[in-house]
Amino acid sequence: MNGGMEQSLESTAYLTAEAFARDKAAIFHRQWFCAGREEDMPGPGDHQVLDVAGESVIVVRGKDGALHAHYNVCRHRGGRMCDAVSDARWGVTLDAGVVGKTMIRCPYHGWSYALDGRLLAAPQLQDAPGFDKSAFSLHPVAVETWGGFVFLNLSPETAPDFAAELAEPARRLANYPLADLRTAQTIRYEVNANWKLILENYNECYHCPGVHPELTAIVPAFKVRGGIDLDWEAGIPHREGAYTYTMTGTTNRAPFPGLSDEEKVRHKGELIYPNLMFSVSCEHAAAFVLWPLAADRTLIECRFLFHPDEIAKAEFDPSDAVDFWDLVNRQDWAVCERVQSGIAARVHTHGYYAPIEDLSLDIRRYIERCGEP
Repeated sequence: MNGGMEQSLESTAYLTAEAFARDKAAIFHRQWFCAGREEDMPGPGDHQVLDVAGESVIVVRGKDGALHAHYNVCRHRGGRMCDAVSDARWGVTLDAGVVGKTMIRCPYHGWSYALDGRLLAAPQLQDAPGFDKSAFSLHPVAVETWGGFVFLNLSPETAPDFAAELAEPARRLANYPLADLRTAQTIRYEVNANWKLILENYNECYHCPGVHPELTAIVPAFKVRGGIDLDWEAGIPHREGAYTYTMTGTTNRAPFPGLSDEEKVRHKGELIYPNLMFSVSCEHAAAFVLWPLAADRTLIECRFLFHPDEIAKAEFDPSDAVDFWDLVNRQDWAVCERVQSGIAARVHTHGYYAPIEDLSLDIRRYIERCGEP
């Protein structure tokens, strides 16, 4: 008898290099992957070079204001066009990367590309008979935005419909001015745990009473029946007199414009697979972007978002929210690391999901939906 519990993924799914390679091939390289915020690249030529599960990607804002993304590899001989680490290692500076906010240049033979990926120049070749520049555009990476977040898909020819993927979170959070928000502070955590364990932990509150006493003091609903009755559609109420995620449950910041009366006193959360955990209060949001590094290591970029009108005020101080979240985060990361080390025991082949952890089962459904690489 197992009391209605279902088995979790096999332990090896969280532990082995082979399982992590499958995650990369089936999920990170084929599904939409959150890669940051639009505010990081505000003007033409502004760009980032990102490592998406081992693949280097250039994301750049074009002169037309649109974001473009490409594999960071020249179509000629495969040189990396942006690689400051390599330059620094040898103590040199190569004329390469995004140059003059107008083009992307490879340092090897000087092939140059427009910000949208079109080949502009191939020295000694561009006027050669039969040479077709249009056949040598950079390998594209699909890029979309929602709520100010940037999403990439490394397999654009088979990418799922982005609007359909984000339809439900977009509907539930429609009243929040997400695209207008700006990052006031970022904390980066390197957690010795598999990315799937971190998502499963975020997606249930069975653990909240034992792990998060400060959080459950602000949100008593998190310790009632393991959170099974929580209504995330309507939002989660706070204790009497509280309405946001701070130690006091209050703040001097004004609520976001456009919220309903319920949203002004409740908390909402979204798990957007595979790597964005997003929690919103009435006047700030905490966005957790996961960057899986290995089977047992995940970099978590936690961004604290506020309305620009509040940030502009002389008395603006985000520390009441940031400090509260940092405590809750560190509690989560500590327990996730305990699970990661515990499931490596030779006697542990799988865990169990209790009935009150039903949302955690989503990770199995998501992986099944993504299929084999």
